[in-house]
Amino acid sequence: MQLRSVTTVTLLSISLLFIFTPNAHAHNITRLLADHPEFSTFNHYLSLTHLAGEINSRTTITVCAVDNAAMSDLLSTHPSIYTVKNILSLHVLLDYFGAKKLHQITNGTALAATMFQATGSAPGSSGFVNITDLKGGKVGFSPEDNNNLINTYFVKSVKEIPYNLSVIQISKVLPSDVAAAPAPGPAETNITAVMSAHGCKVFADTLIADVDAKKTFESNAEGGLTVFCPGDDAFKAFLPKYKNLTAARKTALLEYHGVPVYQSLAMLKSNNGDMNTLATDGASKFDFTVQNDGMDVTLKTKVVTAKITGTLIDEQPIAIYTIDKVLLPKELFKAQAETPAPAPAPDVTADSPKPSTKKSKKAPSPSDEADTPSPADDAADQVADQNAAVRFDGARFGSLIVCVWWIVKTML
Repeated sequence: MQLRSVTTVTLLSISLLFIFTPNAHAHNITRLLADHPEFSTFNHYLSLTHLAGEINSRTTITVCAVDNAAMSDLLSTHPSIYTVKNILSLHVLLDYFGAKKLHQITNGTALAATMFQATGSAPGSSGFVNITDLKGGKVGFSPEDNNNLINTYFVKSVKEIPYNLSVIQISKVLPSDVAAAPAPGPAETNITAVMSAHGCKVFADTLIADVDAKKTFESNAEGGLTVFCPGDDAFKAFLPKYKNLTAARKTALLEYHGVPVYQSLAMLKSNNGDMNTLATDGASKFDFTVQNDGMDVTLKTKVVTAKITGTLIDEQPIAIYTIDKVLLPKELFKAQAETPAPAPAPDVTADSPKPSTKKSKKAPSPSDEADTPSPADDAADQVADQNAAVRFDGARFGSLIVCVWWIVKTML
């Protein structure tokens, strides 16, 4: 009986430990820095350059943050976003340096590789940073291409997750002629070629055939463009309706699948609401609503709800996503229920207008009422936490229930 009790307690302890132990390697740099407004500009550019995602994907890293005044000095020279990325990537060390370790460096100096070195953009050893434990308790930082001149110093520790993530403040932006050199942007992206090669060939070919629509997409590519391209099966099924549209309406429909700003998937998840498109023109709204549906992102018009199914490219200033349906604007199509999947029950989904039961081939009149607001608007904050330090796992909770049931059964 005593052995059974010991076994029971042991199993229960192991189960609780399994369920409630946090993921030690998960972190979200933008959320951590959000608690420190003095680093808001630095934090903003980590997101804008996509460095935040790269930082979050690594398990041993040190971020050398600089305050808003230091970032203002950097930005006063009007560097391109690609140069800013190179400079900030030099501030991400691929090793853990907490405050204690900085003051206990072996032999007083250490050479740390940075994310700038890891990208392959840094020639030679210019992507390394020398860290020196100086007299008087100071710690200095100097890029390899700075001729060993030390004029940047450790200020304080901002956040430490031992041996995983360290965020420290340094006194100024690390000086590096290599990182600060004008950086070329990515090669001009042929958006139709990208779509054609990844399951959206029918939409791409249709766009190429429409000179006006193609020109609109291309003219927005440099300043920022997000494209939602329907998969081949979806657009093939829609072609008979498309061919019956006038030339102007065909152009408007194609332009309705583009947004004149760059939107990463994270931005779409956190910025739910109405979004204008390339077809938006004065009184002709041609907008749709972006909403989270759990972990999915949906695009809702008054006629159809499409889901983002994949990412073809996400490199500022262009993002291209695949969607499972053709976006139908209310300005061109009457509001109607989406075609339901084969099922015995004729239930109407919450996001769909009420279908007509008498005339299946004739669309009902356009609805003047807005779609019912979805509680998914609040899901953005939950999605933003997907890289946070602690996650609750439903499967683990299930394990607890089964374990408790087994314990109770053996004790009875």
